[in-house]
Amino acid sequence: MKKYKITLTKEEREELKRIVQKGKHRSQKVLNALILLNCDEGEYQDKRAKNEEISRILQISMRKIDRLKKTFVEKGLETALNGTKGQRVYAKKADGDFEAHLIALSCSDPPEGYSRWTLRLLAEKVVELEYIDKISHETIRRVLKKTKLNLGANNVG
Repeated sequence: MKKYKITLTKEEREELKRIVQKGKHRSQKVLNALILLNCDEGEYQDKRAKNEEISRILQISMRKIDRLKKTFVEKGLETALNGTKGQRVYAKKADGDFEAHLIALSCSDPPEGYSRWTLRLLAEKVVELEYIDKISHETIRRVLKKTKLNLGANNVG
């Protein structure tokens, strides 16, 4: 495994110390700051702790320490402290037009043999009517919940 050497500037050390001393940060950010402070091999560090000691005292894995060192060296202090934001972007399947069709369908009479619409029936019907290529009953539930449409409102009482 490649070794990464952490050398913090005086300003970086002061910032990390402020993070550790204040109780206003996420626990992972404080933990990352503690790791970086203890792994520092720069001129402003009095005594560097070994990875085994840090791992034992903070009750974290050696792998976390190695990953954090690598992130600090390759991407900088800010990314090492806060992590990266997820890169995946999901296309929204249910647009406004589809939602309108779904609401109209759910307000209509249920198919013959059923007393009311179920989420699975609605999912099958919107695919059958070609409003959408495929959809799960869970997505149907989320759309109807968002519109505060209660399929069981007529049965209450």
